[in-house]
Amino acid sequence: MTADPRIAEITARIIERSKPTREAYLDRVSQAVAQGVHRSVLSCGNLAHGFAVCSPAEKVALSGDTVPNLGIITAYNDMLSAHQPFETYPAMIRDAAREAGGVAQVAGGVPAMCDGVTQGQPGMELSLFSRDLIAMAAAVGLSHNMFDAAVFLGVCDKIVPGLVMAALTFGHLPTIFIPAGPMTTGQGNDEKSHIRQLYAEGKVGRKELLESESKSYHGPGTCTFYGTANSNQMLMEMMGLHMPGSSFINPNTPLRDALTKEAAKRALAITAGGNEFTPVGQMIDERSIVNGVVGLHATGGSTNHTMHLIAMARAAGIQLTWQDISDLSDIVPLLARVYPNGLADVNHFHAAGGMGYLIRQLLKAGFLHDDVRTVFGEGMEAYAIDVKLGEDGTVKREPIDDGPSADPKVLTTHDKPFQPNGGLKMLTGNVGKAVIKISAVKPERRLIEAPAIVFHDQQALQDAFKAGELNRDFIAVVRFQGPKSNGMPELHRLTPPLGVLQDRGYKVALVTDGRMSGASGKVPAAIHVTPEAKDGGPIAKIQDGDMLRLDAETGTLEVLVDAETFAAREVATADLSGNEFGMGRELFAPFRHHVGTADQGASVVFG
Repeated sequence: MTADPRIAEITARIIERSKPTREAYLDRVSQAVAQGVHRSVLSCGNLAHGFAVCSPAEKVALSGDTVPNLGIITAYNDMLSAHQPFETYPAMIRDAAREAGGVAQVAGGVPAMCDGVTQGQPGMELSLFSRDLIAMAAAVGLSHNMFDAAVFLGVCDKIVPGLVMAALTFGHLPTIFIPAGPMTTGQGNDEKSHIRQLYAEGKVGRKELLESESKSYHGPGTCTFYGTANSNQMLMEMMGLHMPGSSFINPNTPLRDALTKEAAKRALAITAGGNEFTPVGQMIDERSIVNGVVGLHATGGSTNHTMHLIAMARAAGIQLTWQDISDLSDIVPLLARVYPNGLADVNHFHAAGGMGYLIRQLLKAGFLHDDVRTVFGEGMEAYAIDVKLGEDGTVKREPIDDGPSADPKVLTTHDKPFQPNGGLKMLTGNVGKAVIKISAVKPERRLIEAPAIVFHDQQALQDAFKAGELNRDFIAVVRFQGPKSNGMPELHRLTPPLGVLQDRGYKVALVTDGRMSGASGKVPAAIHVTPEAKDGGPIAKIQDGDMLRLDAETGTLEVLVDAETFAAREVATADLSGNEFGMGRELFAPFRHHVGTADQGASVVFG
């Protein structure tokens, strides 16, 4: 059990709240476990289709129930730098499975889009919905019921949450997530941000901007800043779904390959045919989810996970709320400084001690539930390690020292935190509910009271900035950007102009029913405002000139208008027809119609 009674109390209330849905979920998992995977009862035609391309030896093995078969769900494509390394993984996993006395097959592929490519483009409006689509696509792959365990190959923003939702839907299967690792360090993220601001001001051209971006994103692996993709990897390790120490090893290295082979063999070892049967739906529980949230706060992770964690938890019958996440943030200190919360990238974080050091510090402070099941066995203590390549080419793990990290400016001890809380808070008030990430926002900028300037898309704000109309104190209200309006795209194009205005000395902030994700930085941004404008939320009643008060310290978001006057206002509308077609958006109309609210996970299938 966690030693901190405050975290134990929050966990207990999640358990109590979740009882009806969690018990029903566990009953379904138990029934599926009891039924098992019985390939021998498939019809001969079913089975022949299932192993038609296998070798003669594999066909013999799969014709019965004694040899385990490992299903691979892959998000490989060679456009995404983070997913390109997965091209060679299936062959590697098949070899490892063969060495372990099993068989491995690619059960299916799932789509994997890059938010970095689609930022500010029409395709970005498919991004959030791709998470639920990925869960569905993975379910199709696993529905053949040919598999005793599964491994999931995915890294980036919506891909890992979607894969987790699928894995928990197939909760009777043991499951391991296998990462690809971050790209090597290129141009510093602070310099990249500086060039973006210069471009926004018209001081450098497209040539200089593209040169800068290409120096930052230059090879295979995850982008090196601490956005949603790298927050995903942290979460998988904190929740016990990765092999210990595997999150941030660079692609195409001997250690990366050794970890991949080890994960495949471990997945076969925890099937029902062995002595360590670990169905993922029973393994992941309320304590695992809380550990993930604790890790999010301790590292200053992505705001996207205020939605993804809720949707992932619901897939396991667990009812997590924004209030739980916010209350945990008040308790857990910030122990890592990784861009945009600092100048270091994830490679620097790993070199400083990485996940092993972070977990050691969180365990020492009593912030983690140690008594959880993981794919590696019992307890989080096994994850407080340094991972290396042994002389024989296999994975070697050593306990992490209790002393200072290799770089205390990047990774600190629990008793000397960078700030006393995780910096991710829920805001409430007469505008609705929202979340804000303040780990990179200076204390003097966490309270902004200023008149509203209302926009219905991010291009309108860009145009106003370029026209010189925003050189003043204001709070930008960018609405009709929620999931029902247009799929809730990330609004990263707002970051450079707002950053420029803040650097000029103006008090600026953002209020939106859209997203800013893991790159939320130095400008205070109340995001995911719920109810959204399309649902008639109060944000749709705000008018130009209304005084707004955003207080990230007290957790309030208010429009300072007489309550009776504000209530009597008509709800604004917007012409959203331009968001309904092009780049596949017409295919996602049912998603926009049926999607749940941001505080419920913005999911089509789980609320």
